[in-house]
Amino acid sequence: MQEASVIARKQGKAGRITLNRPKALHSLSLDMCKRMIDALDKWADDDGVELIVVDHAEGTRGFCAGGDVRMLAESGAKDGKEAREFFAAEYRLNTLIEEYPKPYVAIIDGVTMGGGVGISVHGDYRVATPNTLFAMPESGIGLFPDVGGGWFLPRLPGELGMWLALTGERLKGEDVLAVGVATHFTEQPEGLADTLCEQGVSALEGLKTEASASFTDHIPEIDACFAKDSVESIMECLQDGSDWAKAQAAGLKKKSPLTLKIAHRQLHEGAKCKDFRENMRMEFRIASRLVLTKSFHEGVRAVLIDKDNKPDWTPGSLDEVRPIILDTFFESLGEDELTFIGDK
Repeated sequence: MQEASVIARKQGKAGRITLNRPKALHSLSLDMCKRMIDALDKWADDDGVELIVVDHAEGTRGFCAGGDVRMLAESGAKDGKEAREFFAAEYRLNTLIEEYPKPYVAIIDGVTMGGGVGISVHGDYRVATPNTLFAMPESGIGLFPDVGGGWFLPRLPGELGMWLALTGERLKGEDVLAVGVATHFTEQPEGLADTLCEQGVSALEGLKTEASASFTDHIPEIDACFAKDSVESIMECLQDGSDWAKAQAAGLKKKSPLTLKIAHRQLHEGAKCKDFRENMRMEFRIASRLVLTKSFHEGVRAVLIDKDNKPDWTPGSLDEVRPIILDTFFESLGEDELTFIGDK
């Protein structure tokens, strides 16, 4: 009998959720989202559960590597209905975590990208380890930094969020703590989940809570260039900068022009959102439409299917992503808007 993709049980003081889809580096499926929602809903009013602990099955190198991108592409090539169902469940899960009434601790020991960020960064505590590899790599496959990226990225220090959103830069270990994605860092994650279940959040005492980023020398250029009011201006600033900045510009030229423009606007809009739900409704509008585009399908083909890493983007340049095109992704979905329990 095949084990469940999510193992949810009460352990000690905690409700413990263990991601258990190792062959896919625990990438989220619709079933996994629903199982997590069911468990969290049940434990919210359970006096025997003081905190939530989220980890992944032992012996695998990923906490959660993202979402089921192939399914999204296959759905988007048809009517997009299955993709929208997945996004709705995933975004409701992100929102449940962000609003959760009890301490939520995620041990992000390993690859933590896309969907994995969404089930960790919105919780109260995120523990990074030497194995942690964080990224929002969506610009490389024609998607966009969703799962609440519009909310948490612009609220990171300076322009770090815009840098991470556009470049898909990968951060390792203590760098994840340094940017504020993690709240704690431990050199020895083994047994931490069990200790948290026994002792509660007090088990985090003594863990490292501050770190210096390996990219500290580049922060002035990040803040100067990624604060520009257009992607084109960001590119120009980087190209006039240091060798490191020029390398950043070269990397951006390989990304989806459509994604870059969407993400830039998404973060500016997300920074103005009054609450998390408003941001998630915006992201649902974008996601519902973006999975239907040639840009996304070509990104998936180039990176995940044919693996030639030579996407032929449509639109093919930043200039071709005209304002009227960009606006369509942010327009209301009318009766198909994302809804949450408790909405009026």
